[in-house]
Amino acid sequence: MKVTSLWDAERRPRRVAVGTFDGVHLGHREVIRGSDTVLTFDPHPLAVTRPEALPKLISTFEIKRDLIAGLGVEELVVIPFDKEFSERSAENFVEEILIGRLGAEVVSIGENFRFGKGARGDADLLRSYDAFETRVVPLVEVGGETISSSHIRGLVAAGEVDKAAEFLGGPFLLEGEVVHGDKRGRTLGVPTANVVPDDRFVTPGHGVYAAWAHGHPAAVNVGVRPTFETGRGLLIEAYLLDFDGDLYGQTLRIAFVRRLRGERRFDSVEALVEQMRRDVEQTRAALLP
Repeated sequence: MKVTSLWDAERRPRRVAVGTFDGVHLGHREVIRGSDTVLTFDPHPLAVTRPEALPKLISTFEIKRDLIAGLGVEELVVIPFDKEFSERSAENFVEEILIGRLGAEVVSIGENFRFGKGARGDADLLRSYDAFETRVVPLVEVGGETISSSHIRGLVAAGEVDKAAEFLGGPFLLEGEVVHGDKRGRTLGVPTANVVPDDRFVTPGHGVYAAWAHGHPAAVNVGVRPTFETGRGLLIEAYLLDFDGDLYGQTLRIAFVRRLRGERRFDSVEALVEQMRRDVEQTRAALLP
């Protein structure tokens, strides 16, 4: 998949899906279905227009890019969203961007998508243009529940990553640079790759999870390590099963599969180590049945 800035995109006949697509969940995938081009924004428009209203996002741009690439899209066109762009009217967005710059022949959006200054653009405005066909996708439901990015954020924050996966169409993904920790895991026999979560993105609730990381099953702790007085904040510690290597400085992408237990304080290091061994075996059983 080709990734292009809007201002570098060549005009050609396109089937364009438009949206923020945070999480690239099953509803987003229905909007994208049949499109050869996805038009999205970076950063999220609310980060510019109403930063106080910006929620924690589900996906980094890199994760969003890779998920969209997996849908067979030919090109991801990225709008470098800034204050100047936010002042464009909805009509200007349609006429200059969708028609003039991209050559859209089909435009696909979700039924609740809004665009243009003051969010005045909607499906009815798109349908008023004869230059392209407008495809409006209704909200998608799974098991009687409407899929939305806000609902998925809530599930992830509550630790219900398996439920979130039902709406995402795949596991919740988180990534970050592997940093040096207290090296306590190595002395306990379970060396971990440590990632400090970016506060701009949603993080699974405190607890231990079965996950995949760097191609390996991993027992992942999200929390503040209450058994030790570390003075450090939230940390993600991934113990990669059957892995021996140095990941410092690399970007680690973690796919969370299932929450095994909540985070708790242990009365002794020995009790903690015993539980960690159980966590590892539960992870192995969950991911390698």
